[in-house]
Amino acid sequence: MTELTIRPALRSDLPALGRLGASLMRLHHGFDADRFMAPPEDVEAGYAWFLGTQLAAEDAVVLVAARGEAVVGYVYAGLEPMSWKELREAAGFVHDVVVDEAARGGGVGEALLTAAAAWLAERGAPRVLLVTAEQNEGARRLFLRVGYRVTMVEMTREL
Repeated sequence: MTELTIRPALRSDLPALGRLGASLMRLHHGFDADRFMAPPEDVEAGYAWFLGTQLAAEDAVVLVAARGEAVVGYVYAGLEPMSWKELREAAGFVHDVVVDEAARGGGVGEALLTAAAAWLAERGAPRVLLVTAEQNEGARRLFLRVGYRVTMVEMTREL
């Protein structure tokens, strides 16, 4: 098996990132169609466009996991300021972590989360937060395994 490389995302990675981001959006919408937005037409292009806007951001990072030329996952993380609304100090935040289904179980997610945490720590983040869908048991197991703890529970009520 080709060695796994974690590196900053390139513009040439955007089609793969769009595909992976779209899979994340579809997964969450499938968990709860009322809570998570429906994937729009050509969601892959939309997600690729969005992540492309983050490539040059100084307070965000998009890292890819690659085996040879194939992108098998990515993490999108950033620095967030102190928030009175959320009762927290400044922190790092993992917005997305996605691993291609065929590459799961091989340490890709852990490698991406470790690299994102290192990037955030280098920039002074004292901690890293993330949120995940309650139904996403695989992701929850991964997050617990790499040292995250449950601190908040989101609840939703439709109006």
